[in-house]
Amino acid sequence: MTQIAPLCLTGARVLTPQSFDTTSITVAQGRISTQTAPEVDLSGYLLLPGIVDLHGDGFERHLNPRPSAPFEKRRALASAAAELAANGVTTAWFAQSWSWEGGFRSGGATEALLEALSAVRQTLLPDVRLQVRLETHVVPEHGAVGAAIARHGVDYVVFNNHLPEAVELYDSAPDRFASWAAQHRLTTPEMLKIVRDAQAQEPDVAQALRAIAAEFATAGVKMGSHDDDCAATRARFRALQAQICEFPTSVAAAQAAHDHGEPVLMGAPNVVRRGSQSGNIAAEDLIKHGLCDALVSDYYYPALAQAAFALVDRTICDLPHAWSMISTAPARIMGLHDRGTIVPGQRADLVAVNPDTRMIEMTLCAGKIAHMSGALAARMMLPAAVYA
Repeated sequence: MTQIAPLCLTGARVLTPQSFDTTSITVAQGRISTQTAPEVDLSGYLLLPGIVDLHGDGFERHLNPRPSAPFEKRRALASAAAELAANGVTTAWFAQSWSWEGGFRSGGATEALLEALSAVRQTLLPDVRLQVRLETHVVPEHGAVGAAIARHGVDYVVFNNHLPEAVELYDSAPDRFASWAAQHRLTTPEMLKIVRDAQAQEPDVAQALRAIAAEFATAGVKMGSHDDDCAATRARFRALQAQICEFPTSVAAAQAAHDHGEPVLMGAPNVVRRGSQSGNIAAEDLIKHGLCDALVSDYYYPALAQAAFALVDRTICDLPHAWSMISTAPARIMGLHDRGTIVPGQRADLVAVNPDTRMIEMTLCAGKIAHMSGALAARMMLPAAVYA
């Protein structure tokens, strides 16, 4: 896609690694540059690093807006990417489950999504990647998992075990279990058999996880775990070199990760809504105690920027710190040292925010216009003399 001509963005309050500054920023050849270029006045706006989202499943609404109504994957991915850009996200990992559950969380569905993403990825303006959420009890499929991850260059795998939740659901809420089965067009006995078959793999799980985790580590794949409930669970995944602690469900698990220098990720919707929608710990409390390193979109992309401003409004931290949790910190966690800050040489992943409305009015992805709206869009289309 065509890069915009070199432009010098002036007048905005720019979030540099140190603080806000009114320095001018030149965008040229997809990078932040120091060269001279025609000026565009962004006075009155905040210019911030593009958001880096390490875990979001909001894309599922584009693929399967209803369980029985899937849409063509490549067009759905393009639509999801446009939603990312409108919310200031310039790099994102779509969190796709490879699970015993079946349906759109099956191995086949994951491989089909990887094929579609590989086909369209170069046409998407945000840098979109796939996080494979690998259920622990899919041991017979590990060969296919490893082959797919190698073939498509997947760089992030998160282990999770939702079997206990499924068993608890069957025992305590059979009606909800039946509804869940119906979403997969299965009867309760059919879904229960799937759960029991997964449980039967338990004797082989630990050894199989050690083997596949070693394979991922050799390939340079980042690994994490999801929903750690205690320090012991975190220790088990740490032993697999799964060092990212994603959505811990207890303070003890988060503290254990922090004590070992392991990044803790929490959901931005949890911050915006002041609590977990599933009744787990509040992200805001972890942030107050220094136990949360980065925020992710989870199920709602707009929550990322909203959470940053919410933290400021609640006097929990200033905007440079809050925004770093959705830009600089996640970029560093994934080893992406070419983005997440506004300094010369970095990718021109930039977000312009109207500080009055807090709406994102421009998103640049590697120097390409991915989103533009509001007064800023009108300003960008007018001669400089009109708005100077």
